[in-house]
Amino acid sequence: MQTLIQANGLVKKYGSRTVVNGLDLDIQKGEVLGIIGPNGAGKSSTFDMILGLKKPDAGTVSYWCEDPARHIGVQLQSTPFFPGFTALENMRMFAAFYGLRLTDSGLRTHLQQCQLGEVGKTDAARLSGGQQKRLAIAMTLMHKPQLIFLDEPTAALDPRARREVRSLIQSLAESGVSVVFTSHDMEEVHKLATRIAFIRAGSIEAHGTADELLAKYDASSLEGLYIQLTESTL
Repeated sequence: MQTLIQANGLVKKYGSRTVVNGLDLDIQKGEVLGIIGPNGAGKSSTFDMILGLKKPDAGTVSYWCEDPARHIGVQLQSTPFFPGFTALENMRMFAAFYGLRLTDSGLRTHLQQCQLGEVGKTDAARLSGGQQKRLAIAMTLMHKPQLIFLDEPTAALDPRARREVRSLIQSLAESGVSVVFTSHDMEEVHKLATRIAFIRAGSIEAHGTADELLAKYDASSLEGLYIQLTESTL
């Protein structure tokens, strides 16, 4: 399996506080990697360094290609849609940021990929929470990335919307797109992730498939495992 990103010994400090402490992480082609851990564990800072948004104080990040930004898509927890613009118009604006010149037909194809074909003319601000999440992912996919990062893609969604977004992530993985996502929903992680990395205190404390982790820690569920691994921090 091809390694897309290899992070070694990442360290990030803010003043006297170390939030990422010698973290090693690899991302493999074709996998769905679930990143879990308590708030403040260093997940966001790790993402920022891997994506080049922040410079590590120590450590290295190596990529499978010379210009990774052209092949990586990122969906943050909150996507700032342009107020008063339809879903299609927002897509057109984001396409311009990528330097893409897509026809309305091409933009609608991206919307349809994310089950949004009927809402192209709807103000993005008036879409449901699940539709807005899928629109954000549609924007992330416009430049046909090989790898996408999704930061809590189903947070604050109702059960139907969560199912829609999870289905979209599964279809992306089946199409060959590698996915890295964070989540506090252990059921979701178990369903989606082909591999899991548990971050605590700025380091990887455990990693492997769900079955491997459950067997290693003699846990009956990922939620039980999560509680077990975080007990010492409570």
